[in-house]
Amino acid sequence: MILYNVTVSIDKEVHLTWLNWMKVDHIPKVMNTGCFKECRISRVHGEEEGGMTFAISYISPSQEKYDEYQENHATELQNEHASEFNGKFVAFRTLLTVIEEFKQ
Repeated sequence: MILYNVTVSIDKEVHLTWLNWMKVDHIPKVMNTGCFKECRISRVHGEEEGGMTFAISYISPSQEKYDEYQENHATELQNEHASEFNGKFVAFRTLLTVIEEFKQ
């Protein structure tokens, strides 16, 4: 299982617009690719002045499905995000392999 995490620091002035856009437009498009089985959006506490930081965590069932997303969908969806919020955010991406899950 692969965890693909996108951390975004968005300007405070547009963060509510961005958050709504993520929920109703961007995340549904990512999920509709069929490459991920779940997604969580979380607020990161302790961000720098001027921005609000969020982590969007997508779970892919396999490296192959994640690679499919990168090859066939990522560029277009990232470009849409950049176009919609140009100059109002910074983002970085992290790829993790889930070794084991513990749930209660």
